[in-house]
Amino acid sequence: MALGGMTGYVRVLLHNLKTKGLICSTKQSNCWTCRVGAKRYLLPEDIIRLHDFQQRKLAVAHQLYGEKEKYFEMFNQKLQRNELILKDELKVLLHLCQTPEDMETAKSAIYRYHEENRNVAFGEFKFGPLFMRLCYELGLEELAADTVKDKPLKGFFSDSTSFNIAMDMLFTKGYYDSAMEVLIDMKNQGVPFNKDTLMLAFGICYKLNTPNSYKICTTLLEEAQTKGRLIPRHAYCFAVALALKQEDVEKAKSIYSQIMSTDGRICQNLKVLILAKEGAIKDVLSVLTSTVMPNSPEFVKKPEFSQEVVDAVRSRTEDDAVLHGRVERVLAKLQQSGQVTALSLDDMLCHTPTGKRRPAGVLLEQRKTSRRTFRPLQSTLLSE
Repeated sequence: MALGGMTGYVRVLLHNLKTKGLICSTKQSNCWTCRVGAKRYLLPEDIIRLHDFQQRKLAVAHQLYGEKEKYFEMFNQKLQRNELILKDELKVLLHLCQTPEDMETAKSAIYRYHEENRNVAFGEFKFGPLFMRLCYELGLEELAADTVKDKPLKGFFSDSTSFNIAMDMLFTKGYYDSAMEVLIDMKNQGVPFNKDTLMLAFGICYKLNTPNSYKICTTLLEEAQTKGRLIPRHAYCFAVALALKQEDVEKAKSIYSQIMSTDGRICQNLKVLILAKEGAIKDVLSVLTSTVMPNSPEFVKKPEFSQEVVDAVRSRTEDDAVLHGRVERVLAKLQQSGQVTALSLDDMLCHTPTGKRRPAGVLLEQRKTSRRTFRPLQSTLLSE
């Protein structure tokens, strides 16, 4: 295939993918119903969108079966000849990458593309999240961190999603120092923080658990509150847990009091831990007694307490035999009703949320053409 015909070839390929429904628009994604192999923390699938990305990769691989090497060869020739890289060509290239070696070409391509399109109009397609999802799939967290912080690429990752995915990737692998560097670089580049950024930031600070990370966490919290930003409950929980780790019980109480809804399992455990560290054992007994549910049906969700929190309560009553006995009786009831879990508080905090499920009505509204005839659907009752 001649090099000059590459652009037309890519256009035909993308048209075929869209026509056959193999590459869907972002709005049509239904990835919240699925899970993929990569283990994740903090950010749910509807943010990472890894499954949706992998579906698109499979579609492109199907259309270009047996021609991947030829496509990469053509692309490398374009790079060597310093020819203009088009948006659709780069999209296909990124969806074809399967190995770290392929990523060398992809990396060169995004540098060239950014150099040629620094001043694109607002609303132009953003390749940052796409590149980060590719790094996520291939386990290239170091490459992700290096590229998102690279000064020549400033503006290529102009969205919070790219930085969030990079931080989530580093968090998953336990590279908390690197994740903090990405967070600081994000702030220095002027990329706005959203609620997912704040949750990741507080989670990173919690994991680092140093006086400096604690200072960063409290500063970001105060700044977000001053600017009226939405702070997720999970982010507040990280901040409370970090304050407790830093033995700042008063600050932990203050942050906890700002959580709007404290009915969740993590909040209940944090509340008991705060009271225990304060020495308010009678209040602890009151909370634990009110949550004992020995005869409730199996399908009823019972409040659960971490063995770690239970042990912390026990340790606070060792010097008072009467109070210790009362605590042991309540804890025994919780144990018998299956309300004490081996999960640590850290396990509870560092989990992958389920994400937001979209209402069925919204899903019905999204597809307005028939998959069989490609004609407009007259009614949702006619949906296939």
